[in-house]
Amino acid sequence: MTSIELIAGIDEAGRGPLAGPVVAAAVILPQGHGIKGIKDSKKLSPKRREVLFAQICEQAQYGVGIISEQVIDEINILQATFQAMREAVANISVQPSRLIIDGNMTIPNHHLPQTAIVNGDDTEEAISAASIIAKVTRDRLMLEMHEKYPKYEFAKHKGYGTPIHIAAIRQHGLCPIHRRSFCGNFQ
Repeated sequence: MTSIELIAGIDEAGRGPLAGPVVAAAVILPQGHGIKGIKDSKKLSPKRREVLFAQICEQAQYGVGIISEQVIDEINILQATFQAMREAVANISVQPSRLIIDGNMTIPNHHLPQTAIVNGDDTEEAISAASIIAKVTRDRLMLEMHEKYPKYEFAKHKGYGTPIHIAAIRQHGLCPIHRRSFCGNFQ
């Protein structure tokens, strides 16, 4: 009997914004899943991401890690990203045998074999699926934050440093979900 290698693709969303958490996802796609159009989340419309998100969640094994802006400020964005990735892997209901990670770095001190793949969200379906799960999860969180802090217009920019967002920071100051370590020049 041949065993199937369970490969988890890993990607993150939210390393660069001025506000909100960093979110990582780890996804194990089943063989022959039949989900059409999985690709890098940045190359999909929000509507298409939502459709694929539902299909991936229904068919795949996945885990998500969410690290708050407070922790990002305490340990820095790189370490917070690694922590989110570790949590994502730990939150998969089955143990993967190997990890493939978008980018040029592997997760330090992780016990599973892993490979970093530059532009993996373009070339590896499991990483693309992880990019979709991470992006949709983070976008939904930022829409909730828009309801809580509407004057920052998080629904429009999801916390990234757009002119609208920077102007809102200058006018209203920082709100609780702003990353203090990212916003020093805008107050």
